[in-house]
Amino acid sequence: LELGEDIAALCVSRPTNPTGNVLTDEEVEGLIRLADDHDIPLILDNAYGVPFPGIIYSRATPFWNEQLIVCMSLSKFGLPAVRTGIVIARPEIIRVLSGINAILTLAPGSFGAMLTKNLVASGEIITLSRTVIEPFYRRKMELAMDAVQEFFPGLPYRVHTPEGAMFLWLWFEDLPISSDELYRRLKKRKALVVSGHYFFPGLDRSWKHTRECLRITYSQDDRDVREGLRIIADEVRDLYERHAKENFS
Repeated sequence: LELGEDIAALCVSRPTNPTGNVLTDEEVEGLIRLADDHDIPLILDNAYGVPFPGIIYSRATPFWNEQLIVCMSLSKFGLPAVRTGIVIARPEIIRVLSGINAILTLAPGSFGAMLTKNLVASGEIITLSRTVIEPFYRRKMELAMDAVQEFFPGLPYRVHTPEGAMFLWLWFEDLPISSDELYRRLKKRKALVVSGHYFFPGLDRSWKHTRECLRITYSQDDRDVREGLRIIADEVRDLYERHAKENFS
C-alpha cells in the first residue's frame, strides 16, 4: 500500500463483513507497521473478533499497539439491546471520543458498561466467548455450509471460506440477473438476503462481479437457514436454466 498525505487513518474489520474473511496476524502486523511509518492510527473493527466475542474459526491473535484504535461491541456477545461499544486506544484519543459521545448522546446508558466491567474483571467474558459463543456460531456455520453443499451442486457458485463472523458470501458467476433483482425475487419467497452490490463502494460499477454476489446470515433458526438456502438454490437454478433455454432458442 502507498499512502499519500491525504490519508489520515487506516481502517479494517477483523473478521470482515460481508465475507467473513479474517486478516492473518502477519497482515495485521504489516498494517500496524504501515500506520507507524506514517504516524496515523489503524482503526480495527473488532466487533466479532478476539478476545471476545471470539466468533473466529481460524487462528487469530489479539493485537495492541499505540497506533491502534480497537473497537469492540457487546452486540455480538448476545447483548445487542444494551447498545454498548468498547474502544481501546491511547488516553488522549479516549478523552476526545468521550467528549464527542457526551455531546451526541447526552447521557449514555450505564447498564452495559457496568455489566461489562464485572465480566472483564472476573475473566468470564473470555470463558463465555470460548466455551459458548464460538462453538454456537461455528456449529451454525457448519450446518449452513452442509446445506450449501447439499442444495447447490451443479450451479456455477463459489462461497468464500467462512473464517469468522456469521455470514456466508456467495458468488454466482454470470448470474443472469442482478443480485438486487435476485434479492427481490427471493424476498417474495420469504428468503431474505443482502444484495452484494452494496459492498463494493468506490469500485467500477461496470465490473459485473459486483452484481453477482449475496450475503447470507446464518445466525437465525437452523431450520429457517436451511430452508432459505434451499429456496436460494431453487431460484438461482431456475434462473440459469431459463437463461440457457432462451440463449439456445
